[in-house]
Amino acid sequence: MPLVRISLRQGTSAEYRKALADGVHRAMIEAIAVPPDDRFQVITEHPPEGLINDPQFLGVRRSDRIVFVQITLSTGRKPQQKRKFYKRMAEILAEAPGLPPQDLVINLVETSWENWSFGNGEAQYMDS
Repeated sequence: MPLVRISLRQGTSAEYRKALADGVHRAMIEAIAVPPDDRFQVITEHPPEGLINDPQFLGVRRSDRIVFVQITLSTGRKPQQKRKFYKRMAEILAEAPGLPPQDLVINLVETSWENWSFGNGEAQYMDS
């Protein structure tokens, strides 16, 4: 049930954006046990002035190709799962579409299960 938001600079190809989306989803399947058909993603391109970041925060040198991946997901993953997930996503996205790991910023936003509705105005996980 993760909702993935990928933000990047304007001017990338459809293939690049697809590789980003596919790679993020693959990392979620491999590292945090997200079911393969549980895929909800929003990709947004921004003008250069629409993505603001410090190019050297915490000693990581970022370029203007920075990609922000924010994932809203239900609570429950342990810290070691999250570490594995961050590492795996960086590895996959370095392979395709060739995103340097230093240009990947990941943010997880955890929420409780009852805060999701997947259609029909129902709270499918309310009673789980």
